[in-house]
Amino acid sequence: MSTPLLELRNLHAEAEDAQILRGVDLIVHEGEVHALMGPNGAGKSTLANVVMGHPGYTVTSGQMLLRGEDIAAWSPDERARAGIFLAFQYPEAISGVSVTQFLRQAIAARKNLTELSVLEVRLDLAEWMDRLGMDPAFAERHLNDGFSGGERKRNEVLQMALLEPVVAMLDETDSGLDIDALRVVARGVRTVRDEHPLMGVVVVTHYVKLLEEIEPDRVHILVDGRIVHSGGAELAQQIEIEGYDAWRPVTT
Repeated sequence: MSTPLLELRNLHAEAEDAQILRGVDLIVHEGEVHALMGPNGAGKSTLANVVMGHPGYTVTSGQMLLRGEDIAAWSPDERARAGIFLAFQYPEAISGVSVTQFLRQAIAARKNLTELSVLEVRLDLAEWMDRLGMDPAFAERHLNDGFSGGERKRNEVLQMALLEPVVAMLDETDSGLDIDALRVVARGVRTVRDEHPLMGVVVVTHYVKLLEEIEPDRVHILVDGRIVHSGGAELAQQIEIEGYDAWRPVTT
């Protein structure tokens, strides 16, 4: 089999001297969608942030490989340029910077270009906004400033479409969305995947509803910083019915 897009080997990580990840193993190949589920505090969002290189976390042992290359020493900027993308649970607002301006800089960095014409960005942006069913006026709004929860999440999907990542991690993209907004966002993710079928996707979620819209190839249960069980898409339905108790460590 080909070299995985993303491989985590016995990954341990901590924050403020508290161990959070306790030996995570995960392999994502081209075109695969992996769902990461688990109870609150299990380490799901930590895992996404550690892969992205968040400075608040320290990798204490193990490896993170992007297409076979160890990225542990890479900065978040280097990881982003190499094609790792993180859609945040709570995207930050940046007043004074339009969506177009932000994407122009981000795309230039991702493609290692010193300059990118505004016209080129506007054309690509207009095409993708049309495909995602977004109002063209959205491009001139300040990034996430005054956006609803659904607009912020759709903006993350728009960024994913234009940045063409190797691996996209969606950290609780369904958080705070009603069912209609969730379906709109999920449809956007599917549209991007149709255009970039080799992109690997890791979906961090509490809820099975998103996974009914974006069907995963593999579902992993993370408990106390470890993946304790993996299975197919049917595992998400089992979790919906039974919860996580069957996979929690037995205490005496």
